[in-house]
Amino acid sequence: MTKTILLKNRPEGKPSMSDFEFKTEESENTVNQGELLLETKYVSVDPYLRGRMSDAKSYVPPFQLNKPIQSGVIAKVLESKNDKFKAGDFVSGMLNWQTIQISNGEGLTKVDPSKAPLSAYLGILGMTGLTAYTGLTEIGKPKARETLVVSGAAGAVGSVVGQIGKILGLKVIGIAGTDEKIELLKSKFGFDAGINYKTTKDMKAAIAEAAPNGVDIYFDNVGGPISDAVLVNINRLARIIVCGAISVYNNTEAPKSLSVQPFLVKNSALMQGFIVSNYTDKFPEAMKQLSTWLAEDKLTYSETIVKGFDNIPSAFIDLFEGKNKGKMVVEL
Repeated sequence: MTKTILLKNRPEGKPSMSDFEFKTEESENTVNQGELLLETKYVSVDPYLRGRMSDAKSYVPPFQLNKPIQSGVIAKVLESKNDKFKAGDFVSGMLNWQTIQISNGEGLTKVDPSKAPLSAYLGILGMTGLTAYTGLTEIGKPKARETLVVSGAAGAVGSVVGQIGKILGLKVIGIAGTDEKIELLKSKFGFDAGINYKTTKDMKAAIAEAAPNGVDIYFDNVGGPISDAVLVNINRLARIIVCGAISVYNNTEAPKSLSVQPFLVKNSALMQGFIVSNYTDKFPEAMKQLSTWLAEDKLTYSETIVKGFDNIPSAFIDLFEGKNKGKMVVEL
């Protein structure tokens, strides 16, 4: 038997369990030439999936109703008629939320469980690490002794961005939503300072205090009022890297936000959005550097691992409550 999770409804506001449908059916185990039979081991849940649940133009097509949802998955090869893979291999790729599935092998990459835990290939050695590295280095163009502010800093991407910033000689300030997360940023990830946006009454003043020399690079994962407060504190020639906007993903009305133009003009600042696939040509270099830093213990990572296939939708919904520390992964 195989279980599959389908998108039942397009969410209005924050997704709920009623937007998902579970289907159980006999496994399709006939493997044709060029195909492989996969057993899902780990599933990545990420904020960007919320955008694909809406029927709106974006950089990737929306999920179709009553069809399987897809995300980053680590799977074990049970049977292979594909020359690139053999039974027993572990692979990473964009696959269905499904316990057993057949693939033609396109877009799959072999991963080595002897070099890192399998879940790491969905995080620091996967899209998470690549996003952090390419966004910071390609757009941020960091120079030693500059000040970097990271929002969503205790999340999967943010926590890696801050660590890379420290390796590259930056002063790093993280913004997160609990005192526990702020302590984690400083003790585990080496951030110089942290700001709890939920208990801070004046974010503009708090950022100014933490960054008395102003903000040179802002890695933005959240958008909204937090990012407005950072903009007020940017320096001349600042670089603002827009990776995500989790604070507004579930909004049903257009957000009211600060007009960014005066801040960009006044400071000759750069503000650029990106998606990780913009930098595919940089992936080999990024993977080599991330793997080296990980082996040298210069990088560490945090995971929130939820167990059980049936808990994939609730783990995804929990992202919008900030219940994850680092990468949110579901283990089957």
